[in-house]
Amino acid sequence: MLKKTLAALAIGSALLSANVMAADYTVDKQGQHAFVDFKISHLGYSYITGTFKDIDGTFSFDAAKPEDSKIEFNVNTASVFTNNAERDKHVSSKDFLKVADFPKATFKSTSVKSTGKNAAGKDTADVTGDLTIAGVTKPVVVKATFLGEGKDPWGGYRAGFEGTFSIKRSDFGKMMDLGPQSDAVDMYVTFEGVKAK
Repeated sequence: MLKKTLAALAIGSALLSANVMAADYTVDKQGQHAFVDFKISHLGYSYITGTFKDIDGTFSFDAAKPEDSKIEFNVNTASVFTNNAERDKHVSSKDFLKVADFPKATFKSTSVKSTGKNAAGKDTADVTGDLTIAGVTKPVVVKATFLGEGKDPWGGYRAGFEGTFSIKRSDFGKMMDLGPQSDAVDMYVTFEGVKAK
């Protein structure tokens, strides 16, 4: 009986230790170490690039068990910036992002699948999740790379990532038709998270 009890305690302790290893992080919004950038064709003649200036989020991560990672990301859509004030106003309007009705775009992961290492030796993964834009939710797969983790100069602990994915504007409700060449939007995301103390 004693042996069984000790064995159960040992197993329980191991499970608790495994759970403790996964850490919670807050995306570093204050230090502005988070970026959501996009690129879209302009009439097939050039590209318009832009970013969102107001981003926040949280994630849970353990480098030893990346498949257990979870992430939630929020973007204030009114913070869109394309280096042209009139265009930013238009992108925010009912023709595109419908900011007045849908002030947030969100991403919430549903699964993480490790995919090996890239040419630089960094760990990679496919992060599947639900992306919501203008009130419409669609599944997307982010090609993610773990860039590294460690202590920072301010006494904190950080972990950083980058990821790419593409979406179609036509998948997210009725938007102004700019022609088929301007339907695809390429997205690039990179951010650091500060470990919760």
